Amino acid sequence: YGLTETYGHVTECLWRDEWNDLPQGEKAAIKARTGILMPMMEAINVQDEASRPVPRDASTVGEIAVRGNCVMKGYYRNPAATAEAFKGGWFRSGDIAFQHEDGYIKITDRAKDIIISGGENVSSVEVEGALMHHPAVSLCAVVAKPDEKWGEVPCAFVELKEGTVADEAELIAFARARLAGFKTPKKVVFCELPKTSTGKIQKFELRAIARAM
Repeated sequence: YGLTETYGHVTECLWRDEWNDLPQGEKAAIKARTGILMPMMEAINVQDEASRPVPRDASTVGEIAVRGNCVMKGYYRNPAATAEAFKGGWFRSGDIAFQHEDGYIKITDRAKDIIISGGENVSSVEVEGALMHHPAVSLCAVVAKPDEKWGEVPCAFVELKEGTVADEAELIAFARARLAGFKTPKKVVFCELPKTSTGKIQKFELRAIARAM
């Protein structure tokens, strides 16, 4: 795990022999964690909005914060962004995660991609994961769509696999069977997702489309 602002890796997942005999599903979940500090890094933890470490209970989410000699000094000619990023004396990554008792961290979403629906936080990654299990879905991205009643609701943009068909009602029902009601997409849009030259989905474009609906 690392960011441009840390000049490379901050942590890695160092495999332990005690995990060798676990079921494949548990192994896959462990491989999605990270937490062993790389050289030149001082510390990493998950913090609440007041820059206090959250409990290491594998459920309480916060923002990943890091310190170390490889962390940037600041953003070029942008002191306001620098001050915000280093609030509390740590570099705040913008990644939402929870931390296990052993210190390993599981990233759940980007802070800017969290959807707040009726006062509940919805992870766009969790909703995307549910939709990706549908046999016709090739790629999807979930963003916040403004809503008069709930403030925001999940809106899914979906690319279908070649030669397959699925409609909005089908995908909403599919997601509802796997997610809490407030996490279920209220709108599904079928389109080619906007991407960068490296294939990264440009969610800011999708958020603009959702706001205009």
